[in-house]
Amino acid sequence: MARYELMSRTYAPTLKEDPAEAELASHRLLLRAGMIRKVAAGLYSYLPLAWRSILKIESIIRDEMAGIGAQEMLVPIMTPAELWHDSGRWEKYGPELMRLSDRHERPFALGPTHEETFTDLVKNELRSYKQLPVTLYQIQDKFRDEMRPRFGLMRGREFIMKDAYSFDATAEGMQKSYEDQKGAYARICERCGLRALPVAADSGQIGGDTSVEFMALAEAGEAGLVWCDCGFAADIEAARARIGFEEYAVGATETIETPCEGTIASLAAFLGIAEQACRKSFAIIAEDGTPTLCLLPGDHELNEVKAEHAFGHYDLMDDEALEAYGLAKGYMGPIGADPRVRIVADSSLRDARSWLVGANRVGYHIRGARAGRDFTVDAWLDLASAQAGDGCPRCGEPLHAARGIEVSQVFQLGTKYSEAMGAYFADENGRDTPFHMGCYGIGVSRTLAAVVEQHNDGQGIVWPVSVAPYEVEIVPLNVGDDLVWPAALQLAGELSQAGLELIVDDRDERAGVKFADADLYGFPYQVILGKRSVANGDAEVKCRASGERFAVPFPELAAFLLERIVPSRA
Repeated sequence: MARYELMSRTYAPTLKEDPAEAELASHRLLLRAGMIRKVAAGLYSYLPLAWRSILKIESIIRDEMAGIGAQEMLVPIMTPAELWHDSGRWEKYGPELMRLSDRHERPFALGPTHEETFTDLVKNELRSYKQLPVTLYQIQDKFRDEMRPRFGLMRGREFIMKDAYSFDATAEGMQKSYEDQKGAYARICERCGLRALPVAADSGQIGGDTSVEFMALAEAGEAGLVWCDCGFAADIEAARARIGFEEYAVGATETIETPCEGTIASLAAFLGIAEQACRKSFAIIAEDGTPTLCLLPGDHELNEVKAEHAFGHYDLMDDEALEAYGLAKGYMGPIGADPRVRIVADSSLRDARSWLVGANRVGYHIRGARAGRDFTVDAWLDLASAQAGDGCPRCGEPLHAARGIEVSQVFQLGTKYSEAMGAYFADENGRDTPFHMGCYGIGVSRTLAAVVEQHNDGQGIVWPVSVAPYEVEIVPLNVGDDLVWPAALQLAGELSQAGLELIVDDRDERAGVKFADADLYGFPYQVILGKRSVANGDAEVKCRASGERFAVPFPELAAFLLERIVPSRA
């Protein structure tokens, strides 16, 4: 039976003006096109058009998961606190974990992810290596109590996510499951119309030793990444690089007056040297309470994630602490600091013969300082954030920098959760062995936003066919007359019978309003019917992506559209 929808019966209330709260194109356009509505900070309703796209994204995911043998299921959103205590994450996850208690004062968490639940599920059921491997997944709402929910669906407190968990008998088996999921994730991005780059990533709160993110490239992306023509790519949080440095005044140590503003930029300008010839200092208190001075090339920043791995949860020293440890704000350096201060330097500086550092006196720096002669470095660590122009760690060529939206991530967990939670199976020798696990997440709602972020123009959304709410919109410029409207209904029936997904704009609105809304909604093809075209027996077909227009005779319309749409379907 032919089926099509009418715009007048579709709940898609558009907005004429850009919402003041919307900073990203995806947020702005999804609101304006009546596809989402804000309920509270970080909480959104998905209206019918957006929900159709969500279901298409989920269908692509399910198809790819079936292709690699993953089985879909569903676990509760609420997770008992004891499972989080078993894994050790109840406290470690931090305030973003949404905690609550039931009427009996039993503590629970609303799951941001479900490693604990799935590990607990299988630990008493999968008892033999003969039952492995097994990969289970679900598509479900997740919760994270973000401190600053922002950017619409990009960073919300409730979001839709696909999460999968693999259980293997060996590390080699885990590697295969991981590669299967990584390949499927690349195909999912491609089928959704996303230009995404797989990048090495930090494992964060999930844990494990190996992780890759799929980053949808976008200027407005909140994550930074670096990449090289040789194929290397990494999230800024995890990227290693060959960082160069320059040297200033190699030779004897000398204290010089530097009446500048106490910044690297002003110091370099005052001395007429490059910023990378200076040394930047960050004073922190490590999680164990140790006062620490971190030294970096002057043109680089301290990588917060790397620093947290090195020092645990740390805090920047306040003015009182700086004074207590003999460190002058804006003029800090390793020479003359309190002996209790641990000196840690970025590993890129290990071969530096001359350091320009603060003298711990306001208005003074020391040039020609040398590690091992004038001060002692207690540890050499990778602390600096990689940036454009640094050397690629693989080939040494200069790195490029970009912004991206993390839409999915894959992890090798190893035995982190299985050992902590007592999840063992009997191997081929009958010995109890912990599962080798992997974890794999896709932000479904974030993928929707990322698609819009990549596919839009000055008029509105430009949907890829594979995830568009509808493939075709019929736009009759006259409704209720005896020429255009009957032709629109007849074509709607024929196109729908041919297998096209379509909606008819049956509203009694001016042509300009209909055209503007059609471009805002962004359905891939518009079939425009006016009195002249209908009288001639043809339709004007507009391709939303290219803007091309074609006059197509009615008898050829279905074939014309199918030829262009079917190859683009997921």
